[in-house]
Amino acid sequence: MSFTGKTVIVTGATSGIGRASAEAFGREGASVVAVGRDAAALAGVVAAVVGAGGRAHGCAADVTAGDAPERIVRTAIETFGGLDVLVNAAGVIATGTLETTSDEAWDAMMAVNLRAPFRLMRAAASGLRARKGSVVNVSSVNGLRSFPGVLAYCVSKAGVDHLTRCAALEMAPLGVRVNAVNPGVTVTNLHRRSGMGEPQYAAFLERAKETHPLGRPGEAGEVAALILFLASDRAGWMTGETIPIDGGRHLTCAR
Repeated sequence: MSFTGKTVIVTGATSGIGRASAEAFGREGASVVAVGRDAAALAGVVAAVVGAGGRAHGCAADVTAGDAPERIVRTAIETFGGLDVLVNAAGVIATGTLETTSDEAWDAMMAVNLRAPFRLMRAAASGLRARKGSVVNVSSVNGLRSFPGVLAYCVSKAGVDHLTRCAALEMAPLGVRVNAVNPGVTVTNLHRRSGMGEPQYAAFLERAKETHPLGRPGEAGEVAALILFLASDRAGWMTGETIPIDGGRHLTCAR
């Protein structure tokens, strides 16, 4: 599953699934444009990708900024000569019910999780068309199933799933495939960044052993492996799919 000679944009590349994906593409020889807000953290990612055997360039950007999509895509094309794969891995989560979610919290969730992937796909369409490339969006089991207490997050990820399907139809005539992965609870910094303390997070992971039929949370590298498959020629007749990688969580009833 070589990506030698191919250019890959990965957003959210400084941690979690994004970082695992950037490093995995590097191991397969890709040229990776790693996107994140923290320039210092990006330097570490670039070093890791290069150390894994790939080429890399850090692009410090907030994916919600007005000029971010065009700047990110331009960076990939100017640095590495083209664009083959876009991985939309940047994401945020926050708790909130119907009654407690403010307009500001709702808008912030949609801006990162849904609007940013849409804008990046739009900006990347021409470059992807030239290389007959592909897009992989990082959604969530929360896009497939409803869970209490994270209303805006669930809606944003359900939006990502339908955005994936709609974009797949529109980009198919361009020779571009669009798919998504839907992880269950995965060991990353996502929940910690939402304000969950270490004791809470430890209890959350312990609870995941009960809520996921395979009896454990996932690892970022497992999700990255699926992302690479979907981006590769091996998945050349797959588009518009939203694929659970969640230890069977989407198969269960609420408990």
